[in-house]
Amino acid sequence: MTFLIQCLNALQYGLLLFLVASGLTLIFGIMGVINLAHGSFYMIGAYMAFALAPLVAATLGGGFFATLVLGVLLAALLGYVLEWAFFSFLYEREHLQQVLMTYGLILVFEELRSLIVGDDVHGVQPPPWLAGTIPLGDVMTYPVYRLFISGVCLALAAAMWLVLGRTRLGMMIRAGATNREMVQSLGIDIKFLYRIVFAAGVAIAALAGMVAAPVSSVYPGMGNQVLIICFVVVVIGGIGSIRGALVAALLIGVVDTFGKAVFPDAAGLLVYVLMAAILIWRPDGLFKAG
Repeated sequence: MTFLIQCLNALQYGLLLFLVASGLTLIFGIMGVINLAHGSFYMIGAYMAFALAPLVAATLGGGFFATLVLGVLLAALLGYVLEWAFFSFLYEREHLQQVLMTYGLILVFEELRSLIVGDDVHGVQPPPWLAGTIPLGDVMTYPVYRLFISGVCLALAAAMWLVLGRTRLGMMIRAGATNREMVQSLGIDIKFLYRIVFAAGVAIAALAGMVAAPVSSVYPGMGNQVLIICFVVVVIGGIGSIRGALVAALLIGVVDTFGKAVFPDAAGLLVYVLMAAILIWRPDGLFKAG
């Protein structure tokens, strides 16, 4: 039964990683921008879950899902504005300039976070109907909310697969990633298309932060911690591949979860050993973009 709980924890952690990394791989793989500020969008989502819930309840009379919807819409608007104001100037620049600007955004977001909500650690309560547990055998139980996180991540993975692989928008996004000039010559507004992709990536990262807040708490610097592991997911899975991000995130979830149980002192190292082994075998990652 303990093994089953560890499997569920690995699945939930891996799917949550995918939720964050999928937005990063969209921006990194399709737009060619190294976005170090992606972890900050995860942090913003977590803080929105903390700050918006009482506001939504007091003004709109809404609950958990209303908070999620409002937070995702605000994050998408933020992403749209950031792409227009900053990232649209980076596509033809060197990677060093991209790194410097996005690192500067990290500092800006951290300072704004400190000014607006302070430096304390905050807890976020899940909705009452998701706060219970389900029995696993005669003794052990498992939190319903962790299963909810897994369900949200799977639903979003299916939605991204449908949009990118089965819609006209997805076809234009994939074409724009392959040959930007050809797409422009066909009359498609590639700038607007990239703006939509970036807004979607920010919204996905913020959604990940919002659903993760009740299990991880909300604290300063949380975005920087998740950023490194998300780049590992993108590199292992293959730059620009949503399918690769899903497989890589699940692999990391299994290695990290069982590593902490079996080799607690070396658990943090095992993920990077996995990355090194996969890159030796497949230098471009597990899957190609698409």
